[in-house]
Amino acid sequence: MNTDRLIALAGRLLGAAPEEWNGANVRVQVLVPDGSSRRFYQLCGPKLAVIAVLPPEGEPRGHDEALAFIRIGRHLHRAGAAVPAMHGFDPDTGLVLCEDLGDRRLFEQVREQGIDRAVVLYEQTVRQLARMQVRGAAGFDPAWCWDTPRYDRQLMIERESGYFLRACCTDLLGLDFDRAAVAADCERLAGEAARAPAGFFLHRDVQCRNVMVVDGRIRFIDFQGGRLGPLGYDLASLLLDPYAGLPEPVQDHLLAVYLDALREELPYDPDRFRSEYLHLALQRNLQILGAFAFLSQVRGKPFFARYLEPALVSLGGLLAKPEAAGYAALRRLTDQCRQEIARRS
Repeated sequence: MNTDRLIALAGRLLGAAPEEWNGANVRVQVLVPDGSSRRFYQLCGPKLAVIAVLPPEGEPRGHDEALAFIRIGRHLHRAGAAVPAMHGFDPDTGLVLCEDLGDRRLFEQVREQGIDRAVVLYEQTVRQLARMQVRGAAGFDPAWCWDTPRYDRQLMIERESGYFLRACCTDLLGLDFDRAAVAADCERLAGEAARAPAGFFLHRDVQCRNVMVVDGRIRFIDFQGGRLGPLGYDLASLLLDPYAGLPEPVQDHLLAVYLDALREELPYDPDRFRSEYLHLALQRNLQILGAFAFLSQVRGKPFFARYLEPALVSLGGLLAKPEAAGYAALRRLTDQCRQEIARRS
């Protein structure tokens, strides 16, 4: 889609007058996403700035993803979640217009100011997360989901532990390991993780590059992959995020803040949550490693490769906990991955 057509289509969706919203008055800037293939633009008009998102070219399911983005975004906004306002959707092109939240992410806050000064924003983030998970589940229609309607055991095996074994251990690192023993550990892990109640809103990619900071307040973005799932997964995504590298004491503090916020939304046994959290954190860590390996090798985005080692350190730390003693084969494989990464560096 050329710039003139994009501007005209956006103007119609916004109900803007053509004499005000046109190529002479609207500035268009191409934005470069992280791992997504979607096309992003910032449109700055006389009275309003919006973000325009188009599906990837040549991807058959891109339109489904766009439809999920607008439906889930509108639902979350109505539920009072900290997400951008959704301004419009064109069903023919899959163009979505949403509120422009600027370019300041939690990632930049941590990188420029340090973790200690960013903790207050993380506290706000985990509180808003608990609210979104609970309130966003009320009235959520799984038919809005473009990928799968819920986070379940099959997804864990195929797209998390399986993703890790394929993309990281085999395709990227070429490791020789006891596949039967590791597969048994992954099956057991998924079975334990699937015990957690899965009737809450699950963002599935809450990390510091998907949390915007606007006038001191946080907002979640990139929620088009949302579905129903367990509570602990999104918290693990944020606390284990390799981009930030939160120290364990900070993680423990934020988990406690989260549990306090969750208690205000619904009764949930904190001991049960902590038990569920470990298994969901392991699942998330495996997914991260699979994604970083795939994006760096297949998508040609070397930026992600630098975070493989921190993610492996995190996974090793989780597997070293006494509660994870039943995953010995997975722990040995993690050590193999770390050794191979170190050898190549």
